[in-house]
Amino acid sequence: MKEKILIRLKQCGGYVSGQELCETFGVSRTAVWKHIKALKEEGYVIDSVSNKGYKLVKSPDILLAEDIKSSLSTSWLGKTVKVMKTVDSTNLEARRLAEAGASHGTLVTAEEQTSGKGRRGRSWVSVPGQGVWMSFVLRPDVELENSSMLTLVAALAVEKGIKDAAGIDGKIKWPNDVLINGKKVCGILTELSAQMDELNYIVVGIGINANIEQFPEEVRDKATSLFLETGKPADRIALLCRVLEHFEHDYEIFKKTQDFSMLMEEYNSFLAHRGQEIKVMRGNDEYMCKSGGINRRGELIVEDSLGRTREIFSGEVSIRGIHGYSV
Repeated sequence: MKEKILIRLKQCGGYVSGQELCETFGVSRTAVWKHIKALKEEGYVIDSVSNKGYKLVKSPDILLAEDIKSSLSTSWLGKTVKVMKTVDSTNLEARRLAEAGASHGTLVTAEEQTSGKGRRGRSWVSVPGQGVWMSFVLRPDVELENSSMLTLVAALAVEKGIKDAAGIDGKIKWPNDVLINGKKVCGILTELSAQMDELNYIVVGIGINANIEQFPEEVRDKATSLFLETGKPADRIALLCRVLEHFEHDYEIFKKTQDFSMLMEEYNSFLAHRGQEIKVMRGNDEYMCKSGGINRRGELIVEDSLGRTREIFSGEVSIRGIHGYSV
C-alpha cells in the first residue's frame, strides 16, 4: 500500500487529498496517514496541507524498493527487487537468489559492495551511496552460444540510460565498459550457470559511478563519475530505472534473432574506438590493429597492418589514442 501511495503522489505532481487516497485504495484515513508517516521516516519530504492533502516535495538519495518500483516502467525487469545496505557483491547475491529459484528479472541493488567484482577477477570499487551497483537474474530463452552478447545489450542500455538520466553522452568500449571523455564510468560483468548446452540462468552485473567526487590517485586518470563530468549530482533512482528500461527493450529485440543484427548499427554508433588503433591482448599474445565495428555476432572486427581483417570474439582490448584510458 505504501508503494501505491508513493506512485500516486509521483504521478500527480501536486496535492492529492487524503479522501482521494482513501477511495482509490479502499483504506481509512488513519491507514493513509500511517503510510505517509512511514514514507517521511524513510526520507521522503511530503507536504501536508489541510483541505489540500499531500504533496511529494523531494525523494531521498537512498535506494528504496518502493522508489524503484514506482519509478520503473518495465514489463518484467525489476518487478522483484532486493535492496541491501551492504553486500559482498550484487552479482554473488543475485546468483544466490537464482540458485534458490529467483524469477526472471529479479533485481539486486546495494548502497555498498565490500567485494565488488569486475571482469577477469578484478575488484570493483563501490563507494557507499555514490553509485548504482546492481545485478539482475535472467532466465533467457536463448542458445548458450548466444548468451555472451547480453553483455553488449547491457552496455548499450547503460549508454542510453546515462544519456536519459544525466544528459551526457558516453561511449562503449567493447565489450563491457562505458566511457565518458575517455574515462571509465561503468563496468559490466555477465556470469552464467549452465548444464551441458542448456542455460540455467544468467546474472548481469552493472556498476555505474554516479556521484563519486574523488577517486584514488592510482585510478584518477582512468575513472570518472557522472558528478565529475556534469558538475551536478545524478538521480540514482532515475539512472537505475532508465538503464533497466532500455535493457528490457533491447533484450526483447535481441531475443527475436539471438544476434545483434537489429542492434548492430546503433551499438557501432557508440563505439569508442571505432576507426582507431587498439592493442588486442589475449594471454601473453598481443598485437596492434585498427578497430572496426561489431558484426551481427557481437564480435569486434579488426584490421592488421597488412589490411587483413579478423573477428575478435573474446580477449582484452586496450584502447590507444583515447586520453586517460589506455590499459
